[in-house]
Amino acid sequence: MNFNLDCAVWETTLNCNLNCLHCGSKAGYKRRSELNTKEALKLCKDLAELNCFNVCLMGGEPFLRKDWLKIAKEVKNLGMELSLVSNGLILDKFLNDLIELEPYVVGVSIDGTSKTHNKIRGLNNSFEKAFESLTLMRENDIEATAITTVHKLNFKDLPALLDLFLGRGLGWQIQLAIPIGRFNKKYLLSEEEFYSVALFMTSSRIKHFGEISIAGGHCFGYNSRFLPNAKWNGCQAGINVIGIESNGDITGCLSMGGGFVEDNIRNKSLIDIWNDENAFSYNRNFDKNKLGENCKDCKYWARCKGGCNATSYSLTSKFHNDPYCFFKIENNFLQKGSLLDKLLLKISK
Repeated sequence: MNFNLDCAVWETTLNCNLNCLHCGSKAGYKRRSELNTKEALKLCKDLAELNCFNVCLMGGEPFLRKDWLKIAKEVKNLGMELSLVSNGLILDKFLNDLIELEPYVVGVSIDGTSKTHNKIRGLNNSFEKAFESLTLMRENDIEATAITTVHKLNFKDLPALLDLFLGRGLGWQIQLAIPIGRFNKKYLLSEEEFYSVALFMTSSRIKHFGEISIAGGHCFGYNSRFLPNAKWNGCQAGINVIGIESNGDITGCLSMGGGFVEDNIRNKSLIDIWNDENAFSYNRNFDKNKLGENCKDCKYWARCKGGCNATSYSLTSKFHNDPYCFFKIENNFLQKGSLLDKLLLKISK
């Protein structure tokens, strides 16, 4: 069976100028033996040969890599869409480069209002720099998205962030912090808190339709009885998505961690890794017997395939067993006699 690569998420360096408490990569210092420029440009060519549609350059902080612009230009020259994810601290220095590149989108992390964001990111002016970066890009017609990773320390800031983002031409992606890297599980949202965020997102989409696009990350719940468009067609790691670590290790998804490396491009070309019939077997060879306890009796199993594998493994040490599923959470609420509308109070207090 052939698998078509749509998106490559590329950690170009692990070097970072922040020390965020929820960072799943433990970014800070660059990895040993990160790919050099020649290797990175060869990787771009292999991605193009695989007909990859979009290449997302991230880190760490991608703008700290000295040859990031060469890589970005190569992606564009080879006919692929270019996306980037940054913390926004030094983005203004490269604004003219971004204007010339015309990326598909640039994401900048905003993890709460100023006080919250600066505490999470460990730098007093990090919020101001991040928001300035978003503003500069929109003023120069660069598509820009704010990315908020939610946990107990910041989820109550979402209404204030919505007010801040409205009318600025921004997109907004909200995603769940999971216990990998530096993130401590004690800050993980409870099921009720998680669902309250989903209710906030749904009501905000309806109320502000046409004003702002609000998207949930792939970790954000599935198959709700009550929330529209909460559908899921299974984890796409190794199906149409690939993760590239800065040392050339290839995974299905960067959020799954280093324990699931298929190979390294210094040992085997990306094309050969992708086309290996034994690669990414957890998804490519999925069957019902792989489902965990949370999912094995679910009526949506064939489509959902057990939810987000990164979330599933980080919380249960198994794939295809994601406990943060709307359908499962709603079943629990109904069994307890919970009133769903009360959950909104958790985010408005």
